[in-house]
Amino acid sequence: MKDIGIDLGTANILIYIKGQGIVLNEPSVVAIEKETKRPLAFGEDAHLMLGKTPGKYEAIKPMKDGVIADFDITLLMLNYFVNKVKGYGFRKPRIIICCPVDTTKVEKNALREAAERLGAKKVFIEEEPKVAAIGAGLDISKPIGNMIIDIGGGTTDIAVLSLGDIVISKSMKIAGNVFDNDIKDYIKDKYKLLIGERTAQSIKHEIGCVYKNKEKDKDNKEKKKSMKVKGRDLVNGLPKTITFNSDEVMEALKNDINKIIDATKNVLENTPPELSADLMENGIILTGGGSLISGMNKLFTEILEVPVKLANNPLTSVAEGCGVMLDNIRMLER
Repeated sequence: MKDIGIDLGTANILIYIKGQGIVLNEPSVVAIEKETKRPLAFGEDAHLMLGKTPGKYEAIKPMKDGVIADFDITLLMLNYFVNKVKGYGFRKPRIIICCPVDTTKVEKNALREAAERLGAKKVFIEEEPKVAAIGAGLDISKPIGNMIIDIGGGTTDIAVLSLGDIVISKSMKIAGNVFDNDIKDYIKDKYKLLIGERTAQSIKHEIGCVYKNKEKDKDNKEKKKSMKVKGRDLVNGLPKTITFNSDEVMEALKNDINKIIDATKNVLENTPPELSADLMENGIILTGGGSLISGMNKLFTEILEVPVKLANNPLTSVAEGCGVMLDNIRMLER
């Protein structure tokens, strides 16, 4: 029997097998036939179909805001990926599965049922920021304050931890998927150009920025990253290409990034004084795919006046945290 940890994210699913490490990392996307609900593709293959399927097919994300939005499709997806990694040898495993901090009892039960249907001997539901903190290398077992901001695909979880658990936390449904929509809406409003979800993701990954670059080029102009963006002109319906730059991405994301910063301030204001002193010394750790947008840690440090550092493994910290917990599973069973 090999125990497994599942980071069932809105954007990606990662599977960790004890003794093997992370054995799977694929987009949480399923392509189906609309009428019959018959699955056509999963993960990366399905992600390539986003926005490109004929009318009778659909590429969907069965996870929304970090929880199960479509139980049947999520179960199909989990079954597919678990069967894909069964070559690593496990039968009736104990499974750790992660969820946002404000997940309801009903939503947790849905996660538990999905894991049990995979043949789990025992299921542990753990809160994402706690697992991410462990995976980022923080020792949360001591009476010392640690803080993490986990910006995922569907949710941002902000938490202060001490003595092995969450002291104060906040979860919000502003994260990577919302950033994609911000970029789409900005381009639609400014350029009257309609772009798809995958194009918005590419812009975010390639030239995404939230902090003003003060470097200058040889002509003493501010350095900006830019890229060609293709879409459909909303005026005449024809294909059109524009040049989009990092300053425009910063403008598009500004309001929602500020909401995350305000929520972080709120958590800091309600943190016990002794733990606040620890945070000034230890700083705050940023993790999750959204934290990789250029300048995120600099912006948070400047506004919060607390050192904010990027985790060494922002994309895999939850899955790696599952691995640490699997090595100490007896503590969970108590």
